[in-house]
Amino acid sequence: MTIRLILGDQLNYRHSWFNAISDEVIYVMMEVRQETDYAKHHIQKVLAFFSAMRSFASELSHNGHKVEYFKLDDAQNTQTIIGNIEKLIEKYSINHFEYQLPDEYRLDLQMYEIKKDLLKKYNITTLAYDTEHFLSTRTELGEFFRGKKMFLMESFYRMMRKKYSILMDEGEPLTGKWNYDAENRKKLPKNHRPVEPLTFDKDLSEIYNVVQNQEIVTIGYVNPKQFIWPVTRTECLALLNFFVENCLEFFGTYEDAMASQYWSVYHSRLSFAMNVKLLSPLEVVNAAVVFWEKNQDKVSIAQIEGFVRQIIGWREYMRGIYWLKMPDYEQLNYFNHSNKLPPYFWNGQTKMNCLKNSLGQSLNLAYAHHIQRLMVIGNFCSLAGIHPDEVDEWYLGIYIDALQWVEITNTRGMSQFADGGIVGTKPYVSSANYIDKMSDYCEGCFYDKTKKVGHKACPFNSLYWHFYDRHADKLANNPRIGMMYVTWGKMPENQRKEILNQAEIYLNRLDEL
Repeated sequence: MTIRLILGDQLNYRHSWFNAISDEVIYVMMEVRQETDYAKHHIQKVLAFFSAMRSFASELSHNGHKVEYFKLDDAQNTQTIIGNIEKLIEKYSINHFEYQLPDEYRLDLQMYEIKKDLLKKYNITTLAYDTEHFLSTRTELGEFFRGKKMFLMESFYRMMRKKYSILMDEGEPLTGKWNYDAENRKKLPKNHRPVEPLTFDKDLSEIYNVVQNQEIVTIGYVNPKQFIWPVTRTECLALLNFFVENCLEFFGTYEDAMASQYWSVYHSRLSFAMNVKLLSPLEVVNAAVVFWEKNQDKVSIAQIEGFVRQIIGWREYMRGIYWLKMPDYEQLNYFNHSNKLPPYFWNGQTKMNCLKNSLGQSLNLAYAHHIQRLMVIGNFCSLAGIHPDEVDEWYLGIYIDALQWVEITNTRGMSQFADGGIVGTKPYVSSANYIDKMSDYCEGCFYDKTKKVGHKACPFNSLYWHFYDRHADKLANNPRIGMMYVTWGKMPENQRKEILNQAEIYLNRLDEL
């Protein structure tokens, strides 16, 4: 008799495991405290995972597979993976254990220890399978960049385009151009109203009550009777279809835009569906490309290329960096930042309107799009000198799509530059000018976006220059930001002192901003 373990982010209906039904195979899934408690998760994230897992297990059973499912409050649940596996070994006289390779380093280590324990204690053989989800292997990026000092995402992205022949014509990119990112940076026009996002209205009160009764510590808010996120494959496919038919047309143009009234803009919001493997990246890309091919009069090449790049470029690239650089990666702190996150990261109560909007949305919906995460929240964390551990923990917990393999490379790497340039070639920081350029957040803000110093001066302005000044030893020779130091050097000395003093005032009272 064989046990096959399915983790909460391995809900792949298309996996070869499920091609045949066998009375000699038992699939085991479990809701365990080791997974709810290793970080403080958003309540919507916990509900989404448990609901998706339960639906997946139910579908497997309906299809004739044997399934053992440990709910969080089951009396026999030991709350650990190994403990529950041992219970099944004793119950069913198991002699073989199989699992799919985890996507998180901590779980990969745990599977290694479980294999050793099962062999030593029960003489049980084990076998690991690929998840059959990603478009590149764990080691492919490392092999591609072997001997190179720089890991340019664009190079990796072009290789992936060729490998899967996506938007290609006989080995060359369609239209002769690889990247249309420069065309995808427009602010949402004042009179432009994005399509109303597709959401789902389901009652998850049962799971919510279990989570509450078990006293799991969570962050954020939820109405458990009106849960909006897709948790079944049918719902995920509906969201995919909605995106290509209603949002792809403007996705690229406004993918960097932020608007206080429109939380979704034209984003797909498919990251949770893909990260738990209810949708595969290839089927998502193919669905978008097929729609574009049939509607080129409506959807430009810039829209489809921008979307494809996010999935087969950034998503695969970030995973490759993760497996290449872990576990050392989670200790990197290039700038030696040491400050703690202010309390408004958990309650949204700040006078900075851009942060109030982005943090509030994150707390209310367990979601913010990539520019909100990078150029508002992450930008502030960099400028404020927040310790990367604090940033990682918050991002990992608050977003519904956050798993360490994709979170840490985006936050510690691209957002915080704590890796010293492995992922990004420069820190992604800005003054109020960029935020105002890409959003309506500065309108009606307590702070004045035009002021660097004085009463109600926008904190982003002085903190921006303070960041560059205090890290000149590490950044002044960076060719991508050399002009910032030229500009800073041309300012009169008394003006520089005023700006630095203003920033110091704000750094000493981060909790009050």
